[in-house]
Amino acid sequence: MASNLLSAPSRTLAPSPAPAPAGLRGRVPVQAHLPRGGLGLAPRRSSRALRVRASVAIEKETPESEPPPTFLREDGHGSGSVRARFEAMIRRVQGEVCAALEEADGGGARFVEDVWSRPGGGGGISRVLQDGRVFEKAGVNVSVVYGVMPPDAYRAAKGEAAKNGAAAADGHKPGPVPFFAAGISSVLHPKNPFAPTLHFNYRYFETDAPKDAPGAPRQWWFGGGTDLTPSYIIEEDVKHFHSVQKQACDKFDPSFHPRFKKWCDDYFYIKHRNERRGLGGIFFDDLNDYDQEMLLNFATECADSVLPAYIPIIERRKNTPFNEEHRAWQQLRRGRYVEFNLVYDRGTTFGLKTGGRIESILVSLPLTARWQYDHKPEEGTEEWKLLEACINPKDWI
Repeated sequence: MASNLLSAPSRTLAPSPAPAPAGLRGRVPVQAHLPRGGLGLAPRRSSRALRVRASVAIEKETPESEPPPTFLREDGHGSGSVRARFEAMIRRVQGEVCAALEEADGGGARFVEDVWSRPGGGGGISRVLQDGRVFEKAGVNVSVVYGVMPPDAYRAAKGEAAKNGAAAADGHKPGPVPFFAAGISSVLHPKNPFAPTLHFNYRYFETDAPKDAPGAPRQWWFGGGTDLTPSYIIEEDVKHFHSVQKQACDKFDPSFHPRFKKWCDDYFYIKHRNERRGLGGIFFDDLNDYDQEMLLNFATECADSVLPAYIPIIERRKNTPFNEEHRAWQQLRRGRYVEFNLVYDRGTTFGLKTGGRIESILVSLPLTARWQYDHKPEEGTEEWKLLEACINPKDWI
């Protein structure tokens, strides 16, 4: 999921979140963490690799029984700060999305909640619904993170190889970078092959001056987006989704939608497959070249557009009849989803590099997926049409 540690917005900018909707008080047992040598990494590591990982300072999380009023430190960032307002926004959006998804699922399944904090400040709330009537897996996470990252992790977050990573002209190499990140990240995997997967993520990021560069300016940026990944093209649904994204963008700048739509098509590109993960949406990152208040409101509007863009599609498709062939194709497309997230997604890379909570980072992965050797859909079939659209993106509205 694009940027798993990072987050989204809300229309009500109150400093304290609204109470969680009914059904969210059950807790998931804290999952065992993968070993550092997991995910296919060799167990033996060089002393250099150990030094790099040791320089990443995100404290280990502590399970909590209830969400606190705020995860922010008392360090001068009061209720009117962008940090505080952004946290309030993402927690509101999390509650609203979870409540709407439970209603759409309609089978009595409820999100279970896992809350954690860190001794030095920050924490998060993971909510996951599994094996529902409509949703095979739905995850909606918020997190607030303080830490210190090495230059290579900063480049992964910023997406720029040159900044803060190479030695300066005088040969001085930048040191660790203190940072703050807050965000909401969600991936929704329905059971029905005709109901599309949805991903959305909105986040706010700040860096403080590197420890070896006193007086350097603090940097900030917003990022995020919402994108659709169907297994079958139903034009009515795809056009509706893209229309809602365009409406959200047009309220702020008519150049936003074409710019961020292309950015989405380019970002969710699986290079080794020469195809996109899905049918796009909007995506932006490192956005700080507009007024900060305007961008906070823009991120809020985008996050608030998720439910009107997606719920009507789910209601139309959740009971569509399907067969095993439809299901097998859906599993293959989910395999592409997994490949992108584990190989290319900047948020996943950032989370793994900074020692983030592994269950939250990988919650975007579906319960089931499939990799069939040398599978090629027959030309002219609905499966072939979907693949063609992923290879050659188009304007849907």
